[in-house]
Amino acid sequence: MKKDPNKGYIALLGWSLNAIEAAENFDRRYVVVAPDWAEDYCKQHDIPYVSWNFERLNDRSMEIAETLKEMGVNVSIPLFEETVEWAGAINSVLLDSPRLYGQSLLLRDKALMKRRAQLGGIRVGIFEEAHDKEDIIRFLKRVNQTLLKLDGDPNDPIHLKAFDKAGCLGHRVIRTPDEVDTIPEEEFPVLMESHLDGWEFAVEAWIHNGKIAFLNISEYVTLGYSVFVPASPELERYRSQITAQIEKLIKAFDIEFGLIHPEYFVTNDGEMYFGEVAYRPPGFKVFELLERVYGFNAYQASMLVFDPKTTADEVKAFFPKEVVDADGYAGCFGVYPRRRVVSRLEIPEEVEEDPYFESHELTTPMEETVTKRTAFGTHWGLVYFKGDEAARMKELLKHMEELDFYV
Repeated sequence: MKKDPNKGYIALLGWSLNAIEAAENFDRRYVVVAPDWAEDYCKQHDIPYVSWNFERLNDRSMEIAETLKEMGVNVSIPLFEETVEWAGAINSVLLDSPRLYGQSLLLRDKALMKRRAQLGGIRVGIFEEAHDKEDIIRFLKRVNQTLLKLDGDPNDPIHLKAFDKAGCLGHRVIRTPDEVDTIPEEEFPVLMESHLDGWEFAVEAWIHNGKIAFLNISEYVTLGYSVFVPASPELERYRSQITAQIEKLIKAFDIEFGLIHPEYFVTNDGEMYFGEVAYRPPGFKVFELLERVYGFNAYQASMLVFDPKTTADEVKAFFPKEVVDADGYAGCFGVYPRRRVVSRLEIPEEVEEDPYFESHELTTPMEETVTKRTAFGTHWGLVYFKGDEAARMKELLKHMEELDFYV
């Protein structure tokens, strides 16, 4: 697509073919910043490319910001959790705004993030940092003591999360002190949280000039397994409350532009609790699901709101109207093998024949023994569905958990 020299020049941090394709078909100039293994592919396909290995930020980190500045790049966009901090550091140079780096640290470190949210008057569960196994056992006991548990009552679980990893990675649920022994030393330090009983959901909000340009509510059917967009009418009825929460979040974290992907809980009495927020595209291909129902490309949406040269009119013209402009519901299910030993991929007939079934990206198994999942683990691929009814979509995604895709 023809590039407009009057619009911003964008750097994509990290490797995503879907993001690159979106940039190719958008009117902004772009460059991909990715590790050196991407170089050959970029040369073959004429993709503008700068090599950079995203290790921990160190003395050499400023080089990439200076390189991009010399090239005339206006802004960098993080595509993955691991590049959020880099984007903050680079944008603090490109946009001459030192606070952007500090802000990126808050959006990376789950403990700092919760403290900042709390300071902004946002409800969070009880949380603490653990440096060793003793800390976890103490926290488990204290939380259950606070909940006035009697001897013999089952413990309320606590959640452990890595400080700076994406979503489900390193997420464990602990109910008894014995389970603490299974945690390897190298996972410390971790964030510990009390369990929030409620309906968990996620939000994708594109922000321009400190205001929400488009807000999607993603409904989890089972966390780590399935999601669909837009949310069902039952969850959408909280939209005004959710919007108010996102506005609080924008204020608390001082966010002027970009895409945020927070997670929340709504409890039985309608209270909203903040879980965490990410400054990058969500997992589970939610961007692709949004395109299926709304027709706009969510990667291009991010390029639009990140670009300092974008006008308010352009933003207004780009986004559809939430919910009313959606053409049905799109969902996906992450497949985990249910058996310990598998030899082939076999899509159940009932899945392929379902009118909501669209496609899948499952591949033949490389190894026969399925490694035991620690924490939430990584799915083996996604199955996509689209249809007209939220209730039917929810039921279908839930039912997928009972089926064998690998036998």
